[in-house]
Amino acid sequence: MQALVCHQYGPPSTLVLQERPTPELQPDQVLVDVLAAGINYPDTLIIENRYQFKPTLPFSPGGEFAGRIRAVGAQVGGFEPGQAVLGFCGWGAFAEQIAVPAQDLFKVPEGLPFDVAGSLLLTYGTAYHALVDRAQLQPGETVLILGASGGLGSALTELAKALGARVIAAASSPEKLQACRANGADEVIDYQQEDLRARLKELTSGRGVDVVCDPVGGPLSEAALRSTAWRGRFLVIGFASGEIPRIALNLTLLKGCAVVGVFWGDYVKRERAAAQADVDVLAEWVRAGRIRPAITRRLTLAEIPAALEAMQRRQVVGKWVVLPAGPAAS
Repeated sequence: MQALVCHQYGPPSTLVLQERPTPELQPDQVLVDVLAAGINYPDTLIIENRYQFKPTLPFSPGGEFAGRIRAVGAQVGGFEPGQAVLGFCGWGAFAEQIAVPAQDLFKVPEGLPFDVAGSLLLTYGTAYHALVDRAQLQPGETVLILGASGGLGSALTELAKALGARVIAAASSPEKLQACRANGADEVIDYQQEDLRARLKELTSGRGVDVVCDPVGGPLSEAALRSTAWRGRFLVIGFASGEIPRIALNLTLLKGCAVVGVFWGDYVKRERAAAQADVDVLAEWVRAGRIRPAITRRLTLAEIPAALEAMQRRQVVGKWVVLPAGPAAS
C-alpha cells in the first residue's frame, strides 16, 4: 500500500510517499481501506515532535479518516468486512490502509459521503463538543470565533448558527472574512486591521460576548477574554498561533467568567457513548441540510506536504480532505 511517512521529525517537506506493507492486524483491531482523511492543524505539529502525542518513528500522520473495513481481529465484535466506518486515530490515516482498535471506530451513518465522514470528527466533533457540552450554548447568545475561516472555525460558525447563536467571526484578511460571511457569520472582524476589543465593544453595545471559541492562542486570547460578558465562557481549543498565552486569573474574577478546556480526543476515549451520540446528531444535521461541511479542496497523498505547509502559513480556508484511493472511491 502507499503511505506518506515521517522518518524523521521536521517540516512537511521531509515526508516521503512510499510503498509500505499492509498493517499487521492485532486481535482487537480492524483493518480499514482509507477512502478519505481530513487534514488538521495537529498534523503539522506531530511531524515536528511538537504535539502531546509522540508516535514512534517511522509513522504516517493523519488523525481522522473514513473508509470500508477489509478485515477484523479475532476479538472484535460489532464490526464486519465491507462496513463503512469513520475513526479518530491520532496518526496513521495518510495511507491507503490503517489498522486501529475497534474502540476508535464509529459506524458511518446512512447517507453520509466518505469525504464528509472522513473530515467530520476533528472539526465538527470538536465544535459540537465545545459549544453544546462545554459551553452549553443557548439560543440568542453571542459567540466570538477566532481563526474563523479555517476548518474548525468554519465548523464552529455553522454549528453556532444552527444552535441559534449570533456569530462574530474574526480572521486575518478580507478574503478570509468573505469566506466567514459566506459560511453564515453575522459580523466579522479583521484582527490584522482592527482593534479586537474596541470592535467587540461596538458590536455588543458594551455588553461583551457570551462565548469565546479560541483555537488560535497568542496575543488575541487575553483581548478576547477581556471582551467576555458577565458569566461568559472562554473555550480553550488550541494554539494554532504556536503561542500558549499566559493570562492573569484575576480577569475571570472580574468577569465572573469561566475558562473551559476543550479536548475532543480524550472526550472520545473517556465518554464513548456521548461521542457516538454527537456523531449521530451531526450526521442527521448534514442529511437535513442544517449544516453543510465546507470541503474546499480534495487532495492526493502526494499533495499532503504542500497542504500542511499551507496550513502552517494559515492559508487554508474551509476543510481540506485527502482521498488516498482517488476521487472515484469517495
